[in-house]
Amino acid sequence: MNSGNSREEVDDPMSDAHEPKGLDATVFDGPVVVIMAGGAGTRFWPASTEARPKQFLRLLGERSLLQESYERALLLTSRERVLVLTGRKLVPLVSEQLPELAPEQVIGEPIRRDTAAAVCLAAVIAQARFGECVVVTLTSDQHIEPAEEFVRTLSSVVEAASGSSALYTLGVRPTYPATGYGYLERGDPVVDSGGAGHFELLRFREKPDRKTAEEFVASGAFLWNSGMFVWSTSAILERFEQYLPRHVHGLRPVLGADGSLDEVALEHAFADLEPISVDYGIMEKATGARVAEAAFYWSDIGGWEALGAFLPDDGAGNRGTARIAAHAAEGNVVFAEDTDELVALVGVSGLAVVRAGKRTLVVPLERAEEVKKLVKNLGGEDT
Repeated sequence: MNSGNSREEVDDPMSDAHEPKGLDATVFDGPVVVIMAGGAGTRFWPASTEARPKQFLRLLGERSLLQESYERALLLTSRERVLVLTGRKLVPLVSEQLPELAPEQVIGEPIRRDTAAAVCLAAVIAQARFGECVVVTLTSDQHIEPAEEFVRTLSSVVEAASGSSALYTLGVRPTYPATGYGYLERGDPVVDSGGAGHFELLRFREKPDRKTAEEFVASGAFLWNSGMFVWSTSAILERFEQYLPRHVHGLRPVLGADGSLDEVALEHAFADLEPISVDYGIMEKATGARVAEAAFYWSDIGGWEALGAFLPDDGAGNRGTARIAAHAAEGNVVFAEDTDELVALVGVSGLAVVRAGKRTLVVPLERAEEVKKLVKNLGGEDT
């Protein structure tokens, strides 16, 4: 995979604006694409806050990470078959950034109950509104390119999932022994792979220590866990019936006969659910799980150090979005919401310098992960 500093030109799916309208399940085909947009993104504080998390930020250009994820969704399906799941307080922000979506396509979770609740709710809604279909679950805060390889990989998985009861996750071939990602151990190849690398999924492994990560990479049998999934509605809901029955029994009644959502019923249902990830609750237990190896560049842009790889270089290894004036300074990452802001660096190296509103962060890049601990101790409008 290449780092992808240049990108192939593709049609811009957001260039043709549409007025929001209601859903018509009889007209459109293709998978239902679910975008998970409920994360807090604390590693990108102070730019990312509870009121405006990472996925809503323009970290890599003129569009937010959520808008980029929506563009990719439109390469797989029609606009009417896109659902966005987010926190209830973030619904207005999703609608502001994706005005093309009808109100019923943006689902606000009343409280956080981890990914199993969101996945189950999305499957129940998709089945009620569109009948039996394939659901593609994407994240809202990743960088992926080129678009053509993304479409090729996902199309092969959609085809495979539509003809089987397999549960698919997407894995990324590791380029270094990362300790910040979960890993997937792949098994034998699946013969009917649709032209992409499909394998049996043997097990999930949580974020490893450095030595274990090095062993994973050297073995060639492990992939990074991308957090993307593909399955048919019947396949995933059958697994919920088997492994997390309370989820599916609690969430099915929140929908009316026409697929409309009862917000009060949803609130009560979520309050009764165990917070658990779909990885732990379903994928680690399920038979017939598969992993498709991504044929595209992928990054979850996990923090300020990772973001630096995508920002312009001033020639001294300082990378940033602001105007940088540097003297005997190198290897710093500078981010400013106001790209006209001047940030001056003298005699420093290896720092992240972040300016967002009335908040400023200065931290050694090697300790940027500790920002999460700082945020826990802050309160009010600062978070």
